[in-house]
Amino acid sequence: MGVRVAVIYYSATGNVHALAQAVAKGAESRNAEVRLRRVPELAPDTAIDANPAWRAHVDATKDTVPEATVEDLEWGTAYAFGSPTRYGNVAAQLKQYMDLTGTQWQAGVFHSKPVTSFTSSMNMHGGQESTLLSMNNVFYHWGCVIVPPGYTDPLLFAAGGNPYGTSWASGSGELPDEATLAAADYQGRHLADIAGRLAGA
Repeated sequence: MGVRVAVIYYSATGNVHALAQAVAKGAESRNAEVRLRRVPELAPDTAIDANPAWRAHVDATKDTVPEATVEDLEWGTAYAFGSPTRYGNVAAQLKQYMDLTGTQWQAGVFHSKPVTSFTSSMNMHGGQESTLLSMNNVFYHWGCVIVPPGYTDPLLFAAGGNPYGTSWASGSGELPDEATLAAADYQGRHLADIAGRLAGA
């Protein structure tokens, strides 16, 4: 069986979306089959419309990136999850998706599958690491094998050197820079490599 990576994310204004695309690209470069999926938006239109960048991103991706279902997790042999930071925690949209996986958890769908995570916040010290660790709390319960980038490639230092997962400080208003996208691409490659080893490929 080949490696199948489900890249599941939530993004409001596009930063985590860009990271997710880079992670997917990295996994694909290792000949993994990849599904890039966004979780459903929960925020009301009044909140989305109050931020032009949020509205623009919702409109740009609603017809181009399929919505995630729990079947994507059953399909995947490895996972990459991305969320913006919300008060140092996982965004409600992604957390709700995770909270719908009780049946799969009880059936052992997640056991021993490798998983990695990535994030973005407005500020470098805006809760990036705690958000990644919050996602990992779910993965511990699932029985997954957590695959952080660590300090396993020099290119990670150019992106800030976060050993927990690729992270981006979006306060400049710019989407992730080339160094950060390279780190996310590497994270996808690293995940696919580990998944292949675990599968005996």
